[in-house]
Amino acid sequence: MSKVKSLSLAKWLISGPPLLYLVIFFAVPTLIMIFSAFRFPGEYGGLMPLVDINADTGARELLINWQNWHEFLTLENFTRFFEDGVYVQLFIKSFWYAGLTTFFCIILAYPLAWLIARSPKKYRDLLVLLVILPFWSNFLIRVYAWMIILGPQGYFAMTVNSVLAWFGVGPQQFLFTHFAVIVVLVYVHLPFMVLPLYANLEKHDMALLDAAQDLGASAWQRFWRITWPLSLPGIWAGAALVFIPALGMFAVPDLVGGTDGIMVGNLIKQQFLDSRDWPFGSTLSIMLTATVLLLASLATLISRGRKKHD
Repeated sequence: MSKVKSLSLAKWLISGPPLLYLVIFFAVPTLIMIFSAFRFPGEYGGLMPLVDINADTGARELLINWQNWHEFLTLENFTRFFEDGVYVQLFIKSFWYAGLTTFFCIILAYPLAWLIARSPKKYRDLLVLLVILPFWSNFLIRVYAWMIILGPQGYFAMTVNSVLAWFGVGPQQFLFTHFAVIVVLVYVHLPFMVLPLYANLEKHDMALLDAAQDLGASAWQRFWRITWPLSLPGIWAGAALVFIPALGMFAVPDLVGGTDGIMVGNLIKQQFLDSRDWPFGSTLSIMLTATVLLLASLATLISRGRKKHD
């Protein structure tokens, strides 16, 4: 019996600190955000107070009770979100940006991950190091560098405009456009797609490709029938690591997108910091979180259905 208790104590000592960390820094803030979404904004921003301090005695008095709860809790924030089509359109636009970012990351990361996985072992660590090397510099510095590159005086814009001038096309602006947002989002999130794909492709058995070649399969057939299906777990993992952060990104659209490139992350930041409408900002955060969880659940169900079919 003591041995069982000691094992149970050891499990709690190992899993307790991470669990406590998640509860304090993830579960509790999420519950606060959910509760805030049903609150009214305060007179000077923030949240309408639920506790009043007596000026004479200094005692704290809870203002809300079961009889007057409707004066402190409301569904107006959710009604505002669904009735105003601007917010729904902004959500769709953000999903479009995140989807394009994920798509281009897959297109660019797949051949790079394949090259690293099929390189000699003595070079793989160096190539992986080069992939994660951008993380060694500050995120904002890298974004500012792209602002210089895409700016009107940058080499990229000057070169492209020079080529367009040969065809009689006027100079184009690249900074503060949808193009700039997608380019920088792809740049920022590309390593998150390369690393899961590399981890997956490295484990592939090359004997399967040799056997398929011996049976007369072309290079395209070998890739589509063998390599691609086996790499789907890496693609799904990379897509999750790219799509979710890109969906809530606000620094990149704010710096290189301007007013045309605003995403839902910018709107949430604006509600909390500029408008100080914390209830509506919480509502937007809840809708974003719920949508992401719904998409993740659908992806899981589709993946399970394919596995059962196979």
